[in-house]
Amino acid sequence: MRRGAGLLALCLALVTTLLTACSGGDGDDPVRLRVLAGPDLAVLGPLLGELKDETGVDLRLDHRADAETKTPDSDRYDLAWLSSDRYLRLTDKNATRGWQRTPTMTSPVVIGLKPDVARKLRAQVPGSRLTWADIADAAATGTVRFGMADPRHAGSGLAALVGVATAAAGTGAALRPEDVSCDRLRGFRSGQTLTADTGPALVDSYVDHQDEANALITYESDLLALNATDRLDDRLEIVRPEDGMVLADFPLLLLNPAHRTAYGKVTQWLRRDSVQRRIMRHTLRRPVNTAVTRDPRLREPVGNALFYPDRPAVVETLLADYGDPDRRTTSQVVFLLDFSGSMRGARMAALRGAFAGLSGADLSHSGKFTRFYRGERLTVVRFGGRVLEEKTVTVTGPRDLTALAGTVARGGYGDATAVWSALDHGYRTAARELAADPDRSVSLVLMTDGENNAGLSYPEFVRRHKALPAAVRDAVHTYPVHFGEADAGELRRAAARTGGRMVDAAGSSLSEAFKEIRGCH
Repeated sequence: MRRGAGLLALCLALVTTLLTACSGGDGDDPVRLRVLAGPDLAVLGPLLGELKDETGVDLRLDHRADAETKTPDSDRYDLAWLSSDRYLRLTDKNATRGWQRTPTMTSPVVIGLKPDVARKLRAQVPGSRLTWADIADAAATGTVRFGMADPRHAGSGLAALVGVATAAAGTGAALRPEDVSCDRLRGFRSGQTLTADTGPALVDSYVDHQDEANALITYESDLLALNATDRLDDRLEIVRPEDGMVLADFPLLLLNPAHRTAYGKVTQWLRRDSVQRRIMRHTLRRPVNTAVTRDPRLREPVGNALFYPDRPAVVETLLADYGDPDRRTTSQVVFLLDFSGSMRGARMAALRGAFAGLSGADLSHSGKFTRFYRGERLTVVRFGGRVLEEKTVTVTGPRDLTALAGTVARGGYGDATAVWSALDHGYRTAARELAADPDRSVSLVLMTDGENNAGLSYPEFVRRHKALPAAVRDAVHTYPVHFGEADAGELRRAAARTGGRMVDAAGSSLSEAFKEIRGCH
């Protein structure tokens, strides 16, 4: 009888072991799961003990600065908890296919402005509702000096970059490759004075350098939490851009399917009303459970949620153009402007109007993203049958733009049109600039309303272009603006040879043509 009882006990033990194994080890004993976590999840540390007590699941978070930009090692981690998994799903579809995801809380990327700057900007905008375009315009003039996490590493930085670029495109849809073929964010980027690899590190950097920046671009929750401390000289006014925001939903991802049962326990616990309220109090992030009453500070509607790009090439272009926030390079545009006699009158008025718009007079949404910006180097070359005048400024304020406008406003027309001699002169100017600063980005804009009738022929220009150093020939592109009676065929060939593209002002205006090629490089 004892022998039979012992055998029965042994069988029961074996069955229990098998059942536990089938459930991935998620039996009655505490289950320990290894979790790759973004730095923005560290604030949830105090809740993990409660989660373990109530679910029997012990989450061991490993906070990594690159958690949102490098595919998790599923042999090393059972789960991943990030502010956003969009970049990983976009760039590594094979690895992320089949991952189960559960949003746990939300927070939009917004802007925190010092009160005096917020008042100044709101006073300039009808209805006082600021947009990303308004922020880009103010950054271009140096009015807004902001901190933003490095978009190459931090989810908040990448979300901000996507948000600004989507607003700049003005389509209201997910960004397409053609929307980022020219870098329209250079003016916005010129206002960045602080950065860090993670959102929490950015907040600390801002606190330590409040005299270097008057704005902070990050998650709404970070700004609300910072305002609730005594770390600031001035509390930041939170601006939720009228043209839309990218929303992070802080998903918990199941990497190891063997722990599906434990994962289910954790996600169910996290989405309980009572837990959602605790998460909201702890993090100042918005609950995903709509039944939970929001904290008064979180009742402002998110409004227009912007789409995330669905093509890897778009994000790669954005990141390449944005570059290293700690290492800014100067951009230079050389404008080669036809001042032959045929440009007198209405055509010259259109040219001067276009330059006024680029200098800040164009208050349209697109104009705010395409204006000349602080730190940009600009060269104007007036030509007729020869070079009539050349003026270069580095923009530090209105005085430099006034000097440039004066060059465009002056008369002194030529009696011929030496198109290819002017373009050759532009390339020699670019070669000098690159010799002085090899990291500089230089592009040429050629505007003419007539056919070449003096100076170099097109074949002679091509011969000289081929003789340029490869560093100049490959890096400096020409963007001709076709106007009036100019030879569109030759201008198109010159653009193709130099890596640029022609813009036709005949169907729109000089102002729109110049805006179309702003940021092209």
